[in-house]
Amino acid sequence: MFFTRTQKFESPIAKDDFKNRLIGNHVKIHDLDFEVYEQEQKLTIAPHAEQVTDIKTLPITNVDIRQDGNTTHVVITSKIRMLDYGGPLLVVLFCIFLFAASIILYFVGREFTIASTMLAISTLVFTVFWVRMEMGYFDYVRKIRQYVKTRLELVP
Repeated sequence: MFFTRTQKFESPIAKDDFKNRLIGNHVKIHDLDFEVYEQEQKLTIAPHAEQVTDIKTLPITNVDIRQDGNTTHVVITSKIRMLDYGGPLLVVLFCIFLFAASIILYFVGREFTIASTMLAISTLVFTVFWVRMEMGYFDYVRKIRQYVKTRLELVP
C-alpha cells in the first residue's frame, strides 16, 4: 500500500555468487541489527527487534534474484512488518477522515472556519507523520537498499 517500496535493477554478477555475498550477513542500521537469510528461494532481510523497547516501524525486505543469461535481475521489495502496520494505518485513515469531513463541511455545510481548521489539522498531522516516517521507516528502507547495491558493487 503506502509503505511498500520496490526497486529493480540488473547486475553482471551470477545468482549464486550474489547469494553467497549476502546470506548470513548482518546489517547494522541505527544501532539495530538486520539479518540476511534465505527463505523460499528469496533472500529476506529482517530486523532483530526483540530487545527494542521503543516504538519503531521497521521493514522486512525481500530480495528476489533471477538469472537470465549473463545478467542477474534483482528486485528489492520492502514492506512494513504486520506488527507495525496498525499505527501508521490509523494515522493515515484519521487524516483522510479529517480531510473528507473538511471538504464536506466546506461545500455542504458552508462552515468555512471549521472546515479550514479541520483541513489545516489534517495537513499538519499528515505532514508531521510523513516526516517522521521518512526519518525512520523509509530511512531503514533506503539504507537496506544501499547495502544490497554495495554488495553487488553497483554503487562506488
